[in-house]
Amino acid sequence: MASDRYAVSIESFRRARRVLPGGVNSPVRAYNAVGQVPLFTRSGCGARVTDQDGHKYIDYVGSYGPLILGHTPPTVIAAIHDAAKLGISFGMPTESETSLAEMVVEAVPAIDVVRFVNSGTESVMSAIRLARAATQRPKLVKCTGCYHGHADAMLVQAGSGATTLGVPSSPGVPAGVTDDTLLVPFNDLDAAACTFSEFGDTIACMVVEPIAGNMGCIRPKVGYLEGLRTMCDKHGALLLFDEVMTGFRVAYGGAQQLYGVKPDLTCLGKVIGGGLPCAAYGGRETLMRQVAPDGPVYQAGTLSGNPLAMAAGIATLKALRDSEAYTQLERSGTMLVEQLRRAAARSSVPVVCTHVGSMVSCFFVDDAHQGNVENYEQAITCDTRSFALFFHAMLERGVMLPPSQFETWFLSTAHDDDILNETTAAANEAFAIVAAANETPRTK
Repeated sequence: MASDRYAVSIESFRRARRVLPGGVNSPVRAYNAVGQVPLFTRSGCGARVTDQDGHKYIDYVGSYGPLILGHTPPTVIAAIHDAAKLGISFGMPTESETSLAEMVVEAVPAIDVVRFVNSGTESVMSAIRLARAATQRPKLVKCTGCYHGHADAMLVQAGSGATTLGVPSSPGVPAGVTDDTLLVPFNDLDAAACTFSEFGDTIACMVVEPIAGNMGCIRPKVGYLEGLRTMCDKHGALLLFDEVMTGFRVAYGGAQQLYGVKPDLTCLGKVIGGGLPCAAYGGRETLMRQVAPDGPVYQAGTLSGNPLAMAAGIATLKALRDSEAYTQLERSGTMLVEQLRRAAARSSVPVVCTHVGSMVSCFFVDDAHQGNVENYEQAITCDTRSFALFFHAMLERGVMLPPSQFETWFLSTAHDDDILNETTAAANEAFAIVAAANETPRTK
């Protein structure tokens, strides 16, 4: 990392490390996986961000998913400004909470009633508590490599930052807390069937990202989600879709609309807050009426339904609902993936490029993958060294990627054809750099 080019970020990082663990407030922001000091951001506009040293980048981080309209979209900024003039928090109900809830219920097929919280972790934690209470069963099933937040029971073989750090679970999590968490590979119905066959009458719910996004973007195999639905019904368990990432991103009604599979409970986040802290869990009415104060399942939050987040969420969902956003995003995702594949092929760099709508991944692979990355076990064998080389080469050419092989890239409606073509030009050079480096013998 050129110290003169990133002098301000380096100094900002030194300052941050004195008062923050690792100098950051979320592990993946530390850039450990790509071996450099994190760049500190000064501003964002449209599809670009500017760092503290004044360098501009095309942004594919997108705040890890919320910014589907790009940075500082005028309608969202205006909505936040108008809401802030009336008050930033009340601890009392506001009509904006009801308005956003009505939009969520109208859009998401499996949600009749919804409860707002502040983070994806909180939404999954609360939904699992509800599932256990409703079924009076203790166990839950999750997929290896799927990340469902950092609640103790879910921090077992998690993806994303935990994968990058090589910490599939965490110290401080008592063994007894995870004894009731059962693991199966993503996209493997046979493994799920074996687990349900052995533990079925004790399983409260199956928790799954309908599109895996925390080991890179991995789509479900044909019939996989339908098979989980049938399996849960057979054994009296609930199916919980973690759509914190996919909700309102891959379709207005989320992955469950895209694939036509209705879960019992749904967790949402990211896009529904329009860039501000907001998440939610919801489901059919008979389940959600068990949540306090309607029922005995307790969950509360001081800033849940915050009026600024509600205003940003309403403005964002209106913009998505009342436009051709998803048509554009699907086209952009397809275009970017095709261009990346061609660019990699020019330099004979083996990659698997995947996308669902505006979620994109570029896996650096070897021949053993046979053109597929379908689960965590395959994802973690990808060539992280080549990814790091590619990351740095793209950064030097003005393209900001998530700093980990296992993070999904996010497009926004601000990523137009010019932006995508600029990205491709950078990728052509970056893949050539990766190819040249891989031809050079590595020193031991």
